[in-house]
Amino acid sequence: MSSSPTNRLHGLDAVRGFALLLGVFLHAGMSFIPSDFPVWITHDNNSSAGFALTFYVPHIFRMLLFFILAGFFARLAWQKRGALGFAFDRFKRVFAPLAAFWFPSLMLIVTVIIWGAIKANGGEAPEAPEDPPLTAENFPLTHLWFLYLLSIFYVAAIAIGLVVGLIDPAGKLRAAGAKLVEFVGRTPALPLLLAIPAMLAFMNTEMWYGWFGIPTPDTGLYPNAVALTAYGTGFAFGWILHGQSGLLDTFRKFWWAYMAVAIALTVACLQMIGLAPSLAPADDSAQSWAYAAAYSLAGWCFSFAFIGLGLALFANESPARRYVADASYWIYIWHLPLVMALQVWLNDVEMMGIVKYLLINAITLAVTIGTYHLLVRGTWIGAWLNGRRYGKKAEARAAAKAGKLEAASANA
Repeated sequence: MSSSPTNRLHGLDAVRGFALLLGVFLHAGMSFIPSDFPVWITHDNNSSAGFALTFYVPHIFRMLLFFILAGFFARLAWQKRGALGFAFDRFKRVFAPLAAFWFPSLMLIVTVIIWGAIKANGGEAPEAPEDPPLTAENFPLTHLWFLYLLSIFYVAAIAIGLVVGLIDPAGKLRAAGAKLVEFVGRTPALPLLLAIPAMLAFMNTEMWYGWFGIPTPDTGLYPNAVALTAYGTGFAFGWILHGQSGLLDTFRKFWWAYMAVAIALTVACLQMIGLAPSLAPADDSAQSWAYAAAYSLAGWCFSFAFIGLGLALFANESPARRYVADASYWIYIWHLPLVMALQVWLNDVEMMGIVKYLLINAITLAVTIGTYHLLVRGTWIGAWLNGRRYGKKAEARAAAKAGKLEAASANA
């Protein structure tokens, strides 16, 4: 039995917030990963091999899942607002925050990096390396790269949507395509087919480091081919997924099967490549192809599993979950400088690694949620980022507006 589309959105919104919040825990564990080469800006004195999992496993699916849901909600916004309204809304809520928050975030990150270098050098500033001139190839997008990539996908979606509207004004081809996707989605072929583009991109990329999966496009205004392919496929599929009630029901009913396959594939990947981070590039061997296929397929199976789990557990509206989902955007934007600062502060403190890891997460979430609640949620910033303003004043204005509309309707 299918749930109504309205109920579905609560579960998917919760999963989208989960995907963003997972980034906090991923970054918080990076200083604790033991490695023969620098993995992060600082290395903790109580590192442990187990922390490699806090990066490796979420990195398989976290951003793929996010882009699938971004595509889903993008089509929802398109249908609600039309092409022009969609373009304005995405500019306001995605590109404008990137433009506004990128520089202050970068300055905080640079400050923490300098502090970490001074601390590692016994309290004295090391000789600064000569910085190359800033170009499109080395532009530092930092962790806000996802907003830049989303902006690219939105522009592509607008262009493709307008062209498709001209070619298929009655929507017959789109309806046929939707039926085909839903039919394939009822079989195990869907994740297999969707995994192919990323697998091919992995194996056709020179110097692909398999342990690190999809290369993060955080440097340069020209995203790498693997990220464009993998996340672009995710966004496109999410766009198609909107309105596919039968396919969403399949994910909801069989999330446990997708999860089991994803976990098995992750174990197989770790058996092939090892738990320790590796900079050994993939070759053209059968094992490298098998690893690329398993890694890509695991990402899709994890994504379908969490989408289905969200639909199964969180179909009903929850103010608490909605609060966390709304706050997750602000949390992700500002978490990284704070996480890095806490890692530098604690890196030589004699304390169990797991205790420091939990402390870093707890302080980061307390500060970012606190600032969101006090400075964002009930202000114009909250309306800017979340699409609406919360708080008693905002609710009173909404109620008054609704009352005026009702009165006008009664008098008409």
